Amino acid sequence: MKVFVIGGGGREHAIVEVLHRSAQVSEIFCAPGNAGIGDIATCVPIKDTETEKLLQFAQQQQVDLTVVGPEAALAAGVVDCFRAAGLAIFGHTQAATRIESSKEFAKELMQKYGIPTASYRSFDCYEDALAYVAERPFPAVLKYDGLAAGKGVVIAQDLEEATEALKEMLLDTTFGKGRVVVEDFLTGPEFSFMCFVDGRNVYPMPLAQDHKRAFDGDRGPNTGGMGAYTSLPFITPEDWQFAYEQIMCRVAVAMCDEGRPLSGVVYGGLMKTPDGIKVIEFNARFGDPETEVVLPLLQSDAYNIFSSIALGKKIDNPILWSQEITLGVVLATKGYPGSYEKGFPLENVEQAGTRLFHMGTARRDGRLVTNGGRVLMVVATADTHQAARDKAYAAAAQIDSDHLFYRKDIGHYII
Repeated sequence: MKVFVIGGGGREHAIVEVLHRSAQVSEIFCAPGNAGIGDIATCVPIKDTETEKLLQFAQQQQVDLTVVGPEAALAAGVVDCFRAAGLAIFGHTQAATRIESSKEFAKELMQKYGIPTASYRSFDCYEDALAYVAERPFPAVLKYDGLAAGKGVVIAQDLEEATEALKEMLLDTTFGKGRVVVEDFLTGPEFSFMCFVDGRNVYPMPLAQDHKRAFDGDRGPNTGGMGAYTSLPFITPEDWQFAYEQIMCRVAVAMCDEGRPLSGVVYGGLMKTPDGIKVIEFNARFGDPETEVVLPLLQSDAYNIFSSIALGKKIDNPILWSQEITLGVVLATKGYPGSYEKGFPLENVEQAGTRLFHMGTARRDGRLVTNGGRVLMVVATADTHQAARDKAYAAAAQIDSDHLFYRKDIGHYII
């Protein structure tokens, strides 16, 4: 089978890698891809939001299945476009992607269907939002209503920080003209629960925990994610059952009832609060960097899973996962998530005993160079968290670049 993967980050590298392991897959294309993906797939210079060009390429190559990675491509309607042309594609429609592309829509949906989440109010007026925040206790959770590449959430510790964030979201239009959702601040450990979803059928993946802040000790600005690990001892079987039945399955049913059935991956960003598990956010696709630690554990044939959901066929056999533990460390360009430069050379990147997923790399004049904020992710597998962490950090330390940084405390919550 020929498979076409849309996207070019670490998540897509993990998707390409797991499809590359399938005996059914003979050829993989990826648009736009990256240097690491190019080692096992043919990279195509098409942006992930150029839906018509993507469709034309898929038709010309007669691909059997397309898998969508990024939220921007889903929000641009690439799934609708491909389905209208009769092509099999794994991913949500534009209507279903609204669960991620609008924070306000997601909150309204949860409120309507009794899915536990923080109380909130929405604003499009800067003065009204600021007056509301000023009257309430801090920290204040401020979320840009639309897509912001994982950077549209600010947990303001005081009025000065809240004022700056609201200006950025409502006056400066950093992310585009939109609205802001102001939420109650919740406490407790966060975790990521991803599921394959086809209508009302929900197939769970192993849980993971992401590290959003840029620096050690969960300090610094929010990023797209600086590392992740699987197997969470603080989540009990009862916690898991509640999260699966009352959150993940319930949101699938809710979206069907709203006429927006899901058909891809739903990511539940959840928190175990003193009052029980609640939803922080939903995403309409694989999380990044969680995908890089979860998909290496998949033992079933990935092509069967993706194609079944793309075609609306129920998956009868259980999806099998390894019980090993994975831990991954992201190496980012200095300056990220703010402004940074590209094109710095990378040396000694291939390390034995670990997986290396490329997040933002390119090849120029035969050399591997940086091409994004998050550049590489080293993922190690072991029987314990400590062993996986030791392997991952040993490999990360060998990668040569004076222009990269990484957190030294991934997994600190349990190690």
